[in-house]
Amino acid sequence: MEITALTALELGKKIKAGEVTVEEAVKAQLEKIKERDSVYNCYVTVMEEEALKRAAEVQKQIDAGELKDSPLAGVPVAIKDNICTKGVLTTCSSKILNNFKPPYDATVIEKLEAAGAVIIGKVNMDEFAMGSTTETSYFGPTKNPWNTERVPGGSSGGAAAAVAAEEAWYALGSDTGGSIRQPSSFCGVTGLKPTYGSVSRYGLIAYASSLDQIGPIARNVSDCAAVFEAIAGYDAKDSTSVKMDDYHFTEALVDDVKGLRIGIPKGYLGEGLDPEVKEAVLAAAKTLEAKGAIVEMFDMDMVDYAIPAYYVIASAEASSNLSRFDGVKYGYRTPDFEDLQDVYKKTRDEGFGMEVKRRMMIGAFVLSSGYYDAYYIKALQVKALIKKGFDDAFAKYDIILGPTAPTTALKMGENLSDPLKMYLGDIYTVSVNLAGLPGISLPCGIDSSGLPIGVQMIGQAFSEKTLIRAAYSLEQTRSYERPACVKGEN
Repeated sequence: MEITALTALELGKKIKAGEVTVEEAVKAQLEKIKERDSVYNCYVTVMEEEALKRAAEVQKQIDAGELKDSPLAGVPVAIKDNICTKGVLTTCSSKILNNFKPPYDATVIEKLEAAGAVIIGKVNMDEFAMGSTTETSYFGPTKNPWNTERVPGGSSGGAAAAVAAEEAWYALGSDTGGSIRQPSSFCGVTGLKPTYGSVSRYGLIAYASSLDQIGPIARNVSDCAAVFEAIAGYDAKDSTSVKMDDYHFTEALVDDVKGLRIGIPKGYLGEGLDPEVKEAVLAAAKTLEAKGAIVEMFDMDMVDYAIPAYYVIASAEASSNLSRFDGVKYGYRTPDFEDLQDVYKKTRDEGFGMEVKRRMMIGAFVLSSGYYDAYYIKALQVKALIKKGFDDAFAKYDIILGPTAPTTALKMGENLSDPLKMYLGDIYTVSVNLAGLPGISLPCGIDSSGLPIGVQMIGQAFSEKTLIRAAYSLEQTRSYERPACVKGEN
């Protein structure tokens, strides 16, 4: 087996044992990127020179015994292109930031480098994380390694596709309404959206500040747990950061769900759900039940209102957050203008893509004086009701289980002409962000078209260890499946 097919933790062990050097790992990864990325378009920036230099530094630290407690030391990582990396292009896959090099590192980057990680590059995404397919990127769409005529999901589609295509051992993505979990489902990998506040957002270029959360995408639950352990923690630079009592998430990698109470909302299995996805999710529930979990169906009607509430709140926050991109201090500036007002108008018109403009317009509308109470305040009230609905559910259950997405990976171009259809694809994920809860998506089957199906588990706030244990237990019943094109079968 090639080393690029190993999991992150497997590679970390080989590096520690001296079987593989950090430089060998980096060179192997760079070779795979050169070989495959012209097909999949996962990367916006490949940091070849920086990665090789960093590999030598990390190898010295490992040889000196300085990183013996870090299981990820020397393992290359891909970073979503909305997470700031000092001196390296961070574009949000937008023309308006196509020349932006941050003067600082995000906190998660500092934490990964302290753990001995090697950043291999910045990966593609929907522009400013607005989209569910990674087709709105200024740098062109990313393609799904399972089938290049299908989307990889979004907005962290480049991250999920890179992990599936073995162009990255693991990646950091961001999740505003499912942007880690949904592409993980479409690409047959595992993605963890942590509790809001458990991972610092300092250095994450904001889409919707009350919903955004950084998290890992990897090939299995163990890797996700190890990465989460490395990046979680309180950060004084993030006012929403929360101190937790326990950061030892890899301790939860135990194959034991006896007595675990699992609830499945009836509404999650209703109209709009692909029959093959439903079958695979229910089979996963039966597997957990056979291992000793208690599985029940229940009603949770408030989730029906999650999509409209989410898009009102997210668009409102986006309209505010993106007002800073005006061509004055950094990023793209229109070359042809008459006065300052003209700079603003032309720069934003030329710099932003259609989906970003659409959401900013919606946000400006719902925040306007005549509609603020009718839309934005009402959406905040619905958000509170959704949170209460989850609180009531968690009084009875430890975990809520359901599909990650209503379908498997869609065909390229299928949703771009119908934004409402794209928005409805987030129906199972957005409520988790509205309530600030943790969620994990992992593979649970393959449909008749040969595309992966993901199952989602949702936990109470800061219950990641319970989620990790349940996901790990389910994962033990099936082996990780690689895309046929990656295995060289077609």
